[in-house]
Amino acid sequence: MGLMENNAGAWRVGVLFSQTGVTSTIERTQLNATLLAIEEINARGGILERPIEPILYDPASDPKKFRAFAERLFQVDRIRLLFGCYMSSTRKAVLPVVEAHRGLLFYPTLYEGFEYSRHCIYTGAAPNQNSLQLAKFLLSAYNRFLFVGSNYVYPYESNRVMADFVVQGKGKVLDEIYVPLRPTPDDFDKVIHRIKKTSPDVIFSTVVGSGTSVLYRAYRAAGFDSARMPIASLTTSEAEVAEMGAEAAEGHITAAPFFETLSSPAAKRFVTSFKEKYGADAPVTACAEAAYFQLHLAFRAVAKCGSDDPEQVLGNLRDAEFDAPQGRVRVDPENNHTFLWPRIARLDRHGRFQTVWNPGVRVKPDPYCVVQSLDDWSVELPVLHS
Repeated sequence: MGLMENNAGAWRVGVLFSQTGVTSTIERTQLNATLLAIEEINARGGILERPIEPILYDPASDPKKFRAFAERLFQVDRIRLLFGCYMSSTRKAVLPVVEAHRGLLFYPTLYEGFEYSRHCIYTGAAPNQNSLQLAKFLLSAYNRFLFVGSNYVYPYESNRVMADFVVQGKGKVLDEIYVPLRPTPDDFDKVIHRIKKTSPDVIFSTVVGSGTSVLYRAYRAAGFDSARMPIASLTTSEAEVAEMGAEAAEGHITAAPFFETLSSPAAKRFVTSFKEKYGADAPVTACAEAAYFQLHLAFRAVAKCGSDDPEQVLGNLRDAEFDAPQGRVRVDPENNHTFLWPRIARLDRHGRFQTVWNPGVRVKPDPYCVVQSLDDWSVELPVLHS
């Protein structure tokens, strides 16, 4: 249902994040961050003295529902700008609808890359902004990798990219295992068995949603030592850690542009505002941070051109910059992806991410991995802890 009654004077935008379903834990953080950004803008008088009106639905982590609600948003609710999607399967379900209606999708999630649509702004990390850095970091200490992922497009493609980096770094992928998107504890028995049999140095996980906490708890129950053989991930965030608990999370590693524990003034302001609105225990994730800054970026463009016409917004977004909580971000006019700030963090005994690797640079997006060298300049600069 729509969030508020129709107001002809408002800027109506579509919001599609799952409040139920397998990825609802992380998507609720994206929804919350989107609504926080809207609230901030409206509290300052809106854009050109018009408030932003979010029209939102719950697609329940189902690509078919994402597509159906996207069609309704464009055809019935008459929106022009859409903010949403977490899984790549849902983005791929929505994009044809956006393109058919000449709209503009803002997608705030890390993804596998190798895509471009002039009707989409990608504000999550591309592989050269997280996979490359994580591979470089891991290969400095580990050689033997085991991959485990959820059974859908993002893990398959992400593992393919990571495998290229591992091989380039003279490492070895021992096995690649996939579990259902909606797994049970029994589904991880095979994973635990393979870990015991192969004894990898590190596990690279692209398990998403509710399966993440199941994996980490099974790992701990099996008696594995995260100090010796950690799980490293691009998808395990503060939201999944809140589900699994600090004991299961301790010692494991994630690469992302933002962590709740960043100490910059912009990061602290964002986290404080988020927790004041949603509660002290509300997880603040990298995907939430992207959802937050993309809304601000979009409406700076609307304010500049005086319209939510997607073509005009797109023209004013290219090379647009914003002081996001992670650092100053910019949309690349070459590919509609975003310059971001890669970081790597390890979970402490309290279940909080502590930065262990920070190149201190903003990295240009390379969604097609044209440059696939582990010795790329962007991962060779001195470490500057945040």
